[in-house]
Amino acid sequence: MKADPALPPVSLRCAVLTISSRRAAAEDTTGDYLAAALAEAGHVLQARALCPDDRYRIRQVLSDWIADPTVQVILCNGGTGFSHGKSTIPAVTPLLDQVVPGFGELFRHLSWLDIGASSLQSDALGGTANDTLVFCLPGSTGACRLAWEKILLPQLDSRQRPCNFASAYRAPTEI
Repeated sequence: MKADPALPPVSLRCAVLTISSRRAAAEDTTGDYLAAALAEAGHVLQARALCPDDRYRIRQVLSDWIADPTVQVILCNGGTGFSHGKSTIPAVTPLLDQVVPGFGELFRHLSWLDIGASSLQSDALGGTANDTLVFCLPGSTGACRLAWEKILLPQLDSRQRPCNFASAYRAPTEI
């Protein structure tokens, strides 16, 4: 089912965290994409940061945002690939109160349709922490675009039926 245009949309307050030990803010095209996509969907970019691929620094930034009542949704990108330095998923998992297991499964399925077997080398995670939605995505702009367009955009739309994430957490404000 699609979004019900008769319902009022809500604007969520979001944060974007790019996890990379190689990128500088000027090179953060994936963070730029996510910030622009959020704004285009009517959401507010409450915070944005770039963090090295270090699980304790990641936890520090995320813990601050999770404790902040003005942040409702956190989108992380980067640090999810198949490598020895992969730290995003191990950093985020202990912070979550609840995992949305279908998020990673659905992302990998959509990724497989897009890039084939290479989708095995990337991970995605969704969950909640202190009533804040947290999503971890790969660092490539293409992968984030896929996750945004096929999963997050409709699920962060309060008008999406039969259900959505947007109406489930903290009192959002109308656009």
